[in-house]
Amino acid sequence: MSCTDPIADMLTVIRNGLSAGKTSVTVPHSLIKVGLLQVLKSEGFIGQIDVLDTKPAKTIKVALKYGPAGEAVIQSIRRVSTAGKREYAGRKDLKPIIRGFGISIVSTSRGILSDRDCRKQKLGGEVLCIVQ
Repeated sequence: MSCTDPIADMLTVIRNGLSAGKTSVTVPHSLIKVGLLQVLKSEGFIGQIDVLDTKPAKTIKVALKYGPAGEAVIQSIRRVSTAGKREYAGRKDLKPIIRGFGISIVSTSRGILSDRDCRKQKLGGEVLCIVQ
């Protein structure tokens, strides 16, 4: 794994785990990753999240979700804001993704929220990723 963009690395691990049909994947721990994963869990895209106290550093075990026919719940997950090019959206710019079937995950002054929660709380922020 590269250390340039840990969030992009985590999204790639999830994407690869889904394409390989794994039930769970493990990623290095950070508070921003936990916040992002909690939004994915609350929106129903992934299952359980467990923070493991492994040595030398903590890791996060993410349970992946599949539909009744074995298809992955997450069809696509892509990074929007990168270290070299930050992408910000005001509250009026956060539109529903695929008529509400997808979400944007936004880092706001009140934590990491889905675009739905941002619209409710009238907040904008840095768009971390888009999940469909």
